[in-house]
Amino acid sequence: MTNTRLLTKPDEIRDWAGARSGIPVIRDAAELIGDDNPVLMIQFGQHPYEDDDHEGADRPDQLGGPRIVEWDEWFDVFEREGLGLVVSEDVPGQRDEFHELVRR
Repeated sequence: MTNTRLLTKPDEIRDWAGARSGIPVIRDAAELIGDDNPVLMIQFGQHPYEDDDHEGADRPDQLGGPRIVEWDEWFDVFEREGLGLVVSEDVPGQRDEFHELVRR
């Protein structure tokens, strides 16, 4: 099993995500599923920039698609919800993208 560590400081999280080309993303609350809390995510690669016209999408538009946000907006929700980011320990020569948001 890979060792993990908990990141809670904005600079640590920004640096970790930046080293992996991670982008802060928020999926807005979805009335369809009865939840009014936004969902924080970090997305990697080109996925955040893909066309979002929902042509051929397998999920209804009401689920609230992810939107790219500034880190300040992402961290406002992060702090308000009392979250931490669990990531794999760095291994020389590898850039593992494993992450999980948890309550502190």
